[in-house]
Amino acid sequence: MMKTISIIIISYNRLNDTIDLLNDIAVLNNPELLSEVIILNNKSSDDYSAINSFIERYPKAPFKLIEAPENLGVSRGRNYASGFATGDIYFYIDDDVCLKDINTLSKIITAFNSNSKQERPTGVVSFKVRYFDTLAIQVTAFPHKQYEKYKDKHRFFTSYYAGCAHAKTKEAWLKAGPYPTDFFYGMEEYDFSYRVLDAGFSIEYNDTFEVLHKESPLGRNTKLEKLSMMWLNKSKVAWRYLPTVYFYSTAFMWSLEFLKKSGFNWNTYFRTLKKIISIPGNEKRYTIQESTLTYLKDVEARLWF
Repeated sequence: MMKTISIIIISYNRLNDTIDLLNDIAVLNNPELLSEVIILNNKSSDDYSAINSFIERYPKAPFKLIEAPENLGVSRGRNYASGFATGDIYFYIDDDVCLKDINTLSKIITAFNSNSKQERPTGVVSFKVRYFDTLAIQVTAFPHKQYEKYKDKHRFFTSYYAGCAHAKTKEAWLKAGPYPTDFFYGMEEYDFSYRVLDAGFSIEYNDTFEVLHKESPLGRNTKLEKLSMMWLNKSKVAWRYLPTVYFYSTAFMWSLEFLKKSGFNWNTYFRTLKKIISIPGNEKRYTIQESTLTYLKDVEARLWF
């Protein structure tokens, strides 16, 4: 039976970029592989009637605009949108991504059919991301911390994936469970990665096709609240799934990262630190299996930070 793909886009205040992306999707080859394209208006302040007008121009294309009841953030937004998906593979892309490879759909299918690690079927595939303006590789979207060692590999197994362009099987999504609902922004991919690995799947990088990301090579200015959420959430992930030593190393190293990037904002530092100190008393642990920890070490995962 032919597998089908659901494309899922969480759109928030980037209306023009979203329409550009929909134009790319509309001309992809093998449209029979496309189950639907779900565009979630994540309570944007933009007027999304332009997207409705776009959809009306492509009546045969499976575009679906869904309205979120509130700004759900990344995790809850993906959970909400995924509930409308019917395909065998869910392909998540950011609303400021461009798809210029017209064979993207068939290449996604191929990526899930080429796994040599038979004891662990591929659950998630992360794809190559380049900056739209410069075509340079976006290192922050490369799913391995040892970039220099892995940058020239066309495929490799890894421990996490880049959220801006990745695909997962419906089976992996259902077995691993949804994204954490207490994460508004940041680190939800790490949380899901440990659960999908513990469910017996593998995560793979595959450069069979590339996406172009309109994020600046200089990066986005990360707001103070987002830095705080990233520190807190990464600490939660370490506590939930990893041996205890990695919780303490993660919390400490991310505290230094927070101070550096926040310009030593001590008020938010101590407010966030208080929440992190309370994690062991408030958060349940779902320590991963020994086989999962072995997989993580085999793929040279960075666990301490």
